[in-house]
Amino acid sequence: MYPVFFDIRAKRCLVIGGGIVSERKVRGLLREKANVVIVSPEVTDGIARLAAREQCCWLKKKYTADDLHGAFLVFAATGSPTVQDRVASDAEALGLPVNVADQPERCTFHVPAVLRRGDLTLAVSTAGKSPALAAMVRRMLAEQYGEEYALLLSLMGEIRPLVINAARTSDERKSVFQKILHEDMIHWIKSGHWDTVRHHLQMVLGQEVNDIFNRVAVKNRQKRK
Repeated sequence: MYPVFFDIRAKRCLVIGGGIVSERKVRGLLREKANVVIVSPEVTDGIARLAAREQCCWLKKKYTADDLHGAFLVFAATGSPTVQDRVASDAEALGLPVNVADQPERCTFHVPAVLRRGDLTLAVSTAGKSPALAAMVRRMLAEQYGEEYALLLSLMGEIRPLVINAARTSDERKSVFQKILHEDMIHWIKSGHWDTVRHHLQMVLGQEVNDIFNRVAVKNRQKRK
């Protein structure tokens, strides 16, 4: 399996099936702003509410191969082995990425266990062999990587253009980034020692960083709302 992150905003993602597994996939896709279409004669109350609020599209019907046209990703979660196989075969014939619930051998992609800290995403995959193990590793990572990493990434995102514009070579940029990411940086942020962080950045960059801190603070407040 080749690990990759897709931008699925506004992309048509098709979920065949309307059960609990399908609802979990639907909610995950909606979090990433996908255009979600569900094909199933019946759905959970949760999916029905999402469709009623027009957050997704529910096609109240049985699956046919025509449903695949225009799809970016396909998820089969029907509970029927016959339908599952048909969806997988139809998707493969059209060259569409397909995920088949409980049949890793039919999947052309897997959905990993995911830990998010702001724009930092850590994904754990077992190639479908053990979702439980992936979930366990994710829990372990959650203990190690807290919200301080989201804040550090926000800072790095603001700092990056300054370094790229100021440094003349890729080696210079690499050196500056390495100096910025001091081994105690995470500890400073986690402990709330922002004056230390500010002083360190000013020493490395050779300029005031108040504007950077203000922008990060504003973005952080907006995300919390």
